[in-house]
Amino acid sequence: MRLLLFRHAKSDWGDANLADIDRPLNSRGKTASVKMARYMKEQGLQPNQILCSTAQRTRETLARLLPTLTQETQIHLVSDLYQQSEDDYVGLIRRYGGRAQNLMIIGHNPATEDTALSLSGTASSDAIADIQEKFPTGALAVIDFDIADWSELQPKTGHLERFVKPRDLKEDLD
Repeated sequence: MRLLLFRHAKSDWGDANLADIDRPLNSRGKTASVKMARYMKEQGLQPNQILCSTAQRTRETLARLLPTLTQETQIHLVSDLYQQSEDDYVGLIRRYGGRAQNLMIIGHNPATEDTALSLSGTASSDAIADIQEKFPTGALAVIDFDIADWSELQPKTGHLERFVKPRDLKEDLD
């Protein structure tokens, strides 16, 4: 099974009156989320289930991913992904993941980073060190597991297959 941990793209801090949950993407975030969505399509990183935070910036990140999806995908907006963004998402993945072969979480930091580090037992190249340095907005961690159901998920049992940041990608993927 594969877990795609996708941190929302860069949000707009321009309106001090907006509640945190209501902050939209800024122009850089819109561009980065489209770039990452194209990368995921090109690389065959296609979720069959997505758990997305209810925050505006995560929903806008999801909206830019939708046109690139090539298979039927169940999408669930999960308020706990926003409310528990100070903890890791392991419990939520166990509870909501079911048997999805390719499960994507669109969430927030520090929970996205903490989840990636908590679940990754092995990694390719310097990916763990890269995540520890910073899990920036719009970044994606891809972690593979040898389990049949997400309820079986345990710390340090995954292989961090890759960690990709928007700035790592060339401007045009076509």
